[in-house]
Formats: sequence, C-alpha cells, structure tokens
Amino acid sequence: MTGFDATRWDAYNALQVGRPPRDLCRRVMALAGPGAGRHATDVGAGAGVESAALLADGWRVLALDPAPGTARVVPAQVPPSDRDRLEVRRAGLPTALPATDLLHASFALPFVPPVRFADAWAGVRDALRPGGWLAATFLGPHDSWAGDADLSARLTFTDERDLDRLLGGLEVLDHRERRADGSSFGGPKHWHTHEVVARRARGHEGAGRR
Repeated sequence: MTGFDATRWDAYNALQVGRPPRDLCRRVMALAGPGAGRHATDVGAGAGVESAALLADGWRVLALDPAPGTARVVPAQVPPSDRDRLEVRRAGLPTALPATDLLHASFALPFVPPVRFADAWAGVRDALRPGGWLAATFLGPHDSWAGDADLSARLTFTDERDLDRLLGGLEVLDHRERRADGSSFGGPKHWHTHEVVARRARGHEGAGRR
C-alpha cells in the first residue's frame, strides 16, 4: 500500500456504495437515541453510507471528506426527502469543526499524520457539545501498516496508554479491540483496531484541548 492521495480516496469510496452502515455507527446511534433534529458530524464520510444512516435516524448531518468527488457521491446515497438536513464539505482533519451533538469518525483519525494529530484531536474534542457523543476507530501498534516505514510516518497509531490519555475526561461506553487478518483497499493485511464510543460530560468538564 503506497499512498493515500485524494484521487485514490475517490476510487475507494466508489467501492463502498451499497454496503451496510458500519457497526460502530450503529452502536453510537443506539446509545445516543433518535437524532430528533440534533446535529451530527460524519468525519471521513466516504461514500456517505453512515451519513445516510444518521439522516434516516433523524439527525442533521455535516459530512466531511477530502476526496474530490465528495460533493457528488454523498448526496447520491441520501433520499431526496432527507437532503435538506445534509451539508457536505470537502475537507479532512485537522479542520475547523462546528459544535456537534455526535461526531462519527470511523477511520478518519488514523489517517492524520502524527505531526498533525494533536491539532486534529483537539478539534474533535472541542467540537463535542456537553453530552455529545463520539464514535471513532484508532489503529493500534500491532497493525501491519505500523511496520511499513513510509506509512508509519504518515499514519497515527495509538496504543493503550495513548488511548487512555486521549479519552481522559470522556465517559467511555463501548471499547472493542480487534486483532485479525483481513483485507484492505491495498490488499491483505493484519488489522489492529480500537473502536470507541464515548460521551462528553454534560457539565463543563470532559472536553477541551489537552
């Protein structure tokens, strides 16, 4: 696997059309309850599968993705009746994120280079409103991509100690670690992931730059 340029993301996103929403997204929706007009931000929205699921559950959704085709692909996955609650922007992390009640970042955070990760993570935490929900996937140090010198300089890998520090002050409701051989857009690989659903406290504590 050699590179993650913007046009490559368009090719990857095209293959995602038609798949079911990721389990991480389904879990955070189940915990958060129906959107009822609340605001969700789908970071790394890809083909818009999870954005469409959030819209169907009553959320207002901001879909963010750096791929050139984002503005075309994401709305195409959404029924016309839901599109008035959808905003799409071509953007990747770190970027200015608006205040949100739910932030879904399925695989967006690992693809932030280490030199930019602190800013990206601070933006994610700062965007969560009191009581806001976070659903995110982190790549662990035993992932096969961590052994690639080129990728390890451009991807962020998070061990248990890092994860505890990053999630400090948030209430972790669901944490699932996965180690398994599988496939990726670049071919076979060993996956080491942490899937996390967490919530910011309703008071003043639990978020902000750390």
